[in-house]
Order: sequence, then C-alpha cells, then structure tokens
Amino acid sequence: MSLTLIKNAQIVNEGTICEGDILIDGNYIVDIDTSISSKSSETLVIDAEGKFLLPGIIDDQVHFREPGLTHKATIESESKAAVAGGITSYIEMPNTKPQAVTQKILEEKFEIASKTSYANYSFMFGGTNDNLEELLKTNPKNVAGIKLFLGASTGNMLVDNEAVLEKIFSSTKMLIAVHCEDETTIKNNLAKYLEEYGEDIPIEMHPKIRSEEACYLSSSKAIELAKKTGARLHVFHLSTAKETNLFTNKIPLEKKQITAEVCVHHLTFNDEDYATKGTFIKWNPAIKTEKDREGLWKALLDDRIDVIATDHAPHTISEKQQVYTKAPSGGPLVQHALPVMLKAYRNGKISIEKIVEKMCHNPAKLFKIEKRGFIKKGYYADLILVDISKPWTVTKDNILYKCGWSPFEGATFYSKITHTFVNGNLIYHNGLFPHDSKGMRLVFNR
Repeated sequence: MSLTLIKNAQIVNEGTICEGDILIDGNYIVDIDTSISSKSSETLVIDAEGKFLLPGIIDDQVHFREPGLTHKATIESESKAAVAGGITSYIEMPNTKPQAVTQKILEEKFEIASKTSYANYSFMFGGTNDNLEELLKTNPKNVAGIKLFLGASTGNMLVDNEAVLEKIFSSTKMLIAVHCEDETTIKNNLAKYLEEYGEDIPIEMHPKIRSEEACYLSSSKAIELAKKTGARLHVFHLSTAKETNLFTNKIPLEKKQITAEVCVHHLTFNDEDYATKGTFIKWNPAIKTEKDREGLWKALLDDRIDVIATDHAPHTISEKQQVYTKAPSGGPLVQHALPVMLKAYRNGKISIEKIVEKMCHNPAKLFKIEKRGFIKKGYYADLILVDISKPWTVTKDNILYKCGWSPFEGATFYSKITHTFVNGNLIYHNGLFPHDSKGMRLVFNR
C-alpha cells in the first residue's frame, strides 16, 4: 500500500488547532503525532508548514444534473470541481431526468458515480405523492436519505398531498430532507407581479415572490409534522431569520430529531446584490434581506443551524440570461464554497474551527456517515491542505464547472486549497489532478 506523510501541518479537528504530522497508509489515517518519521524511501512526504490541514468537506446538498441534464453538468465535471474546492464527499439530489424515484433509477445513478466521480458520493431517494412503496425499500445503510420537495419541485416531485406526507413521515426512520416553500403563497405572489410586469419581472422581486411568508409557512408545517410523527427531519437551505427561531441549540446535535442547513450564497449575498448579479444569484429559496443574512449568521454561530452546504445547481449561461420567468433558479458553488467561508474567517466572522464543525464534523454526525468528517486514526484519509496566505482571483480560466461561470467571477480570495486527498489518494494538487482513482460510495451507521 502507498504511504503518505504530511508534516508540520496546523491540524484543525474537533475544536482545536495543533501542529503535527499525519501518516496515511492506503485509504486510511494510521498515525497522528507531533513528529512522525518516514518509514520508507518510497513514502510521499509533504511539508505542510504554515498550512491548515482540515478534514475533507462533506456537502450534503448538490445537484450534479446526471442523468438527463448533462448539458448543464455531469457527475464527473462537478465532482472534479468539488475536490478542487476541498469537498471530498457529497450527497446528490433526486431531481434529475429521470427522477430518482424508483430503486432502479437510484442504483443507476450510483453506477454512474462509481465510474466517474472524483469524490465520495451518495444520492437521495426522491419522494412523490404516489411512490411510498418504493420509498420504503430504501436501504438506510447505503443511501443518504429521503428528499421531499414541499415547494419549488420539478416534474411530479412536489409532495402536496397532506395524507401522503404524514404517511411518509410516519413510515420511515430514515432522515427526511425537505425543501420548504409554500407553493400556494408563491403562486399568488407570482400572479400579482405577472399582472404588473408581464414575463419580464425585475429580478429584485424574486424574494417578494418566494417570500419570507412562503418559507416560514412551509418549514413550520414540516417541523410540526415531524414533532407529531417522530420523524427525523433535516430542513435544507434556510433563507430567513424568522425560520431560525424554529430550531434549538439546547441539545447536542447527536440528540436532535430536527436539524437545519444554511447555504453559502444565503450567508454571502443579500437582496441589494440583485442589481449587479441579476439572475446569476436567482436561487430557490430566494436570497433575501441583509437582516435575514445576519439572522442566518447568528443562528449558525449559536448552533441553531447545524450544517453549511452549497445547493450547487448549475445551469448554462444562456439559460440564466433569460427573462425572470424563464431563467432557472440555482448556480454553481462547490469549487468556491470553502474559499468563501475562509474569507469570512479572515474577516473575523467565523473561526476556522467552526467552519470545520459545520462543513465536516456535523454532516458526518447528522447523516451518521461511517469513518469520515474527522481527522482520526482508522478514518478514511479525506483531507485538505489550505494555504491561508495565497490570494487568487476567480476567472473563467480557473472555473472548473461545466457551465463555465460562477457568481464569484472577479472575486479575490485569500486562501487557496493546495492539496485534496480522497481516501488517501492525492486527487488534486495546485490546479492539477495527478491521481485518477475514483471516490467511494458512502456508508452510513444506521
């Protein structure tokens, strides 16, 4: 087996930073100490002096568009961008074409990933109004969870039959992840602005159409149902300060039945940015006010929000440049999420230990992912080295997304990922991909 020795790193793990060495043997971390000597002349030795060593990021919400939407992205292209951004494991959503709403289609996605994914992977099974029997066949050991769209669905994935919804919540012990926006509220708001503006609604109206009311009404109903049924609920991409009051920080994460996620774009932008970014920051749920952004930060730092993710959802430039009613929601983020958060660290907004907690440790705990998310002996060597004093600017030349654009194009970041290890293999190094090994299917301790 191949040996890699990382020396003199600032190791960030479980709330501490300490200088030390890490020895990797094959896929695993086998030793962590203040000083480790090379055991073989063939050992790859990396001097990490002055760099942070972090566990690989686990992104619990991405849309890699394969199968069926591969003009936007593929599992190969987006996982490659992900590892360049320090993301070593991801959980992908079911709203592809065909939608992953049968076990057969779900396993076909796993098969694609086994051949092409640079990072470790899992996929969510998609619930609908009429696939409960299929849903209950989902294996909790090797599938991340159940995804329900309670608003902003594609195809037939909107679960709006309340009896079916309660049956799903009551029937499965698997984690249920939800997109919460009330469809009736959105339709009523949209009708009002269509009457006023026609198809070319100003993008600034997006957070008024997909409003605070729409988000809160849906998320509060989902939480009420989870409490009634005892379901394990995870609410994706909070976008309002009001919603954060639905969650608690009074019990440890491992005991929470109801958890929450926030995405990088909701922590970064506010509604004033529509004037310059336009539909390139059109997401569902919408980016809202500065008050909402600050409320999300507050809840993240006081542990009412448990996870930071991306909701990476690329579209082509031509698709995004259409008028409001035709421009799809979503954008690419996996390559730039960690640099964004490290910029917040540089600006004193968040500690690097807290970034690791929310992007590495907590997703592993929340989904009960086996042997990942921490720097520990016996764990998979999913690791990233970060140079925190290496400015760089996002340009078209260094964007790896298949869609070829980023809402951060032109932005300068001050921290750069120099090395990404996936299962002990050096997959990414200073802009290059020296190792062609593929990621592994995630396994869950359930």
